[in-house]
Amino acid sequence: MFNTAYRLTAADGREAVLKVAPPPDVPLLTYERDLMSTEALAFRLMAERGLPVPEVLLHEDGLLLMTALRGAPWHAAGLSGVERAALRRELGGVVRRLHGITGEVFGYVQGPNGATWREAFGNMVAAVLADARRFGVELPDVRPAFDGCADLLDEVTTPVLVHFDLWEANIFVADGHIEGIIDPERAFFGDPLAEIPSVALFSEPDEDYLAGYGVTGFSEAERTRIALYRAYLCLVMLVEGVPRGYSGPEREQHVAFFRAKLAEYLDL
Repeated sequence: MFNTAYRLTAADGREAVLKVAPPPDVPLLTYERDLMSTEALAFRLMAERGLPVPEVLLHEDGLLLMTALRGAPWHAAGLSGVERAALRRELGGVVRRLHGITGEVFGYVQGPNGATWREAFGNMVAAVLADARRFGVELPDVRPAFDGCADLLDEVTTPVLVHFDLWEANIFVADGHIEGIIDPERAFFGDPLAEIPSVALFSEPDEDYLAGYGVTGFSEAERTRIALYRAYLCLVMLVEGVPRGYSGPEREQHVAFFRAKLAEYLDL
């Protein structure tokens, strides 16, 4: 839905995946500049920690070549309830290790970012709102809701690596375990709670995931921060569809859904 991906088979039978960045004349959101470098960096940092990711074979000039995974995306793996519960616990442990990776700046490496999480997240929200104006996307006045809770972001003092796109299609499973995590192109350094919007996509995080991560629940302040990150994701999804040319009844249903969720998360 952003880069173009090809599965390649070499003459000796080895398989690899080649991702090709959009051409330079394609309109992008502010944070989407040079996403492939973000993806390559995240893969390298995750591999150094022994996390399950494909091996990067080459990264240059808008190209990313990596080893092919042999399993299936989680949502297409035909899992039983018991298998799913075990994998959710395993995922919690993987994400906990992921959040042990720290950075030198809050926010996106390529920007927007900032010296503090409050500054960086504020810049991230401002950027997507500016993108909305640039692409003619009408949005409710969300800034007061974000600004009114900004002080809660000061609780975050260490910029940890957040994948921010860990829905089931980006998690491959094989032999009953997580074989690999893919597509960390949206990754940034910030609040570990910002992982919740994608690992629990528009739903409450389940007990198995929380147990694997090592937490039992969230405080009221933490829940508010999670709601802010969910709202930010809704903004991204509402705006990105315009430059990407999404249209039709399915897009209209998605827009209505994201708008309703945005209002819910920000109490608009």
